[in-house]
Amino acid sequence: MTPAPTVTRFAPSPSGRLHLGHAHAALFAARAAKESGGRFLLRIEDIDLGRCTPDFEAAIYQDLAWLGLAWETPVRRQSEHLADYRAALDRLAAMGLLYPCFCTRREIAAEIAAAARAPHGPDGPLYPGTCRGLSEAERERRRDAGDPHALRLDVAAAVAASGPLTWHDRGRGTRAAEPALHGDVVLARKDIATSYHLAVTLDDAAQGVTLVTRGEDLLPATHVHRLLQALLGLPVPDWHHHGLIGDATGRRLAKRDDARAIASLRAAGTSPAEVRALAGFPD
Repeated sequence: MTPAPTVTRFAPSPSGRLHLGHAHAALFAARAAKESGGRFLLRIEDIDLGRCTPDFEAAIYQDLAWLGLAWETPVRRQSEHLADYRAALDRLAAMGLLYPCFCTRREIAAEIAAAARAPHGPDGPLYPGTCRGLSEAERERRRDAGDPHALRLDVAAAVAASGPLTWHDRGRGTRAAEPALHGDVVLARKDIATSYHLAVTLDDAAQGVTLVTRGEDLLPATHVHRLLQALLGLPVPDWHHHGLIGDATGRRLAKRDDARAIASLRAAGTSPAEVRALAGFPD
């Protein structure tokens, strides 16, 4: 049986200039789609309205086109789909899997510091569960008082509801999902209507993505995304977590590394072919 064409996506945030690491990720996804006669999609992850700007979004399109990439339209912009994320949060709440967290970052840090041996996850110390045990009456009182809060996933309850899960990485094989490694992750904040975890999981399903390609630094997040797919009845893609482009010292590139920004390289007279080669994709 002939494999189905692969659907991939590149999903940058318009909060800075694209650099060589972004070029590698975009070219990797585009090549995976092309090799199977599939589709390459673009998504703009602009839910952080305080950091994302139209100028950076326009620069993304310019940089990608200059590299020789073409993508299907329309482009999905996360800021246009907040109702989708809200509906998913409502479903999880109806399942009894969300709870409001009124802790500030300072309060969480203080509680972690006071613990003799705070458990750690891929992103550092885990949330200690301070608000998980609040009574419903207390939660309502604080919400009615207008106390700012985030919405956290009760991971233990969610794992109990989903049962054991696995996911497949084309570079690493089949892996057991271990979402508890992240603790009770935040799925929405008072200033941002959804989290990276929830938004990308719903977006990939909505766009029909069959292969999620992204940097290996995001591999731990896949444990959470696989759990959300199971809870929300979403299709399960394959993943491929590729290596990262670093600077001369091996440090992972960030948007502050302007010298490696595609726009800076273009302004210096570097050709698209040369940039593709620097990003690991020589013609």
